[in-house]
Amino acid sequence: MTQTLAPTPARAASPARTRRLLRAVAVLACLPYLGLKAAWIAGSEAGIPADSVLLDHRVTMIIANGVSVLLDSFVIVLALVLTRPWGLRLPAWLLAFPVWVATGLLAPIMAGFPLQLLGRALTDDGGAASVSGRAAFLHEWVFAVVYTGFIVQGLALGALFVLYARDRWGRLWRGRMWDLPVAVTGRASKATAAAAAVLALFPLAVRLFWACGGTAGLSEGRAADRTSDFYVLEGLYVVFLVLAVTGGLLLALRRARVLPVTVPLAVTWVCSGAVACWGGWMLLASVIGPDEPADRPTQLMILTYAAQMIVGFLPAAVGARFLIARSAAVGTRP
Repeated sequence: MTQTLAPTPARAASPARTRRLLRAVAVLACLPYLGLKAAWIAGSEAGIPADSVLLDHRVTMIIANGVSVLLDSFVIVLALVLTRPWGLRLPAWLLAFPVWVATGLLAPIMAGFPLQLLGRALTDDGGAASVSGRAAFLHEWVFAVVYTGFIVQGLALGALFVLYARDRWGRLWRGRMWDLPVAVTGRASKATAAAAAVLALFPLAVRLFWACGGTAGLSEGRAADRTSDFYVLEGLYVVFLVLAVTGGLLLALRRARVLPVTVPLAVTWVCSGAVACWGGWMLLASVIGPDEPADRPTQLMILTYAAQMIVGFLPAAVGARFLIARSAAVGTRP
């Protein structure tokens, strides 16, 4: 007699336990950052040197830290959405956009901070410390605590989203690029990807110039305070720009047809988010602007940040259009 064995309770519960563990890790990783920001809002100067410019404008600091607390609190909300049954009933757009933003903000930190530490070890230039004799911005331990927390948040939240997306939309990226019907990549996607490639030339050239040591277009303060951290970040922005545009072109033109669909889709998702979100964040910081004339961003810096933000949204639009078309083709609920 053939008997079908039901999965053991321990094995059946294993995926749920994994999600709960990842959720707990994501939430706990937020606490040091949220606690530090809350302390600063309340008036604490923990981690802030006595002569830091952060202490010059109390109201601005409260507003900026309040926005930071709100953004990082979304990580906790997303962790709940990705692990609770009601999260599966949310509209795709309502979940996809904040996860894309979170991915974009965290990806450069996750890639950049370890590289910055390596750069500091190889060059011994002090990294975030000033090289122009001006006051330090924050104590070094603040960067270590905050960025380590961001990396853990990114890993936990990324794993949760992969599990969630696999369960809900896994059919959308099965197969290889050669399996895709022409209808999935229409003229609008090709035009958008081409526009992204053309527009990216400007911020790409500027970022590459700065990464190679050029100072034209940088503010006086920014040019004076260049360390290994600066060159690492500029190099990363170049890489993210290239990969975002490449991912969009691969999806729109159906190139590299032997690749699994997940490769260009994941590259477009992560890199377009990094390009758009950090371009927008730096543009916002430029609009608020420091009071010191030497630190005020130049017109070229503002234009570069704005162009980078626009470029990031274009491959993201190609990826969104691809998923919508693929969803319609395979009959998957969005």
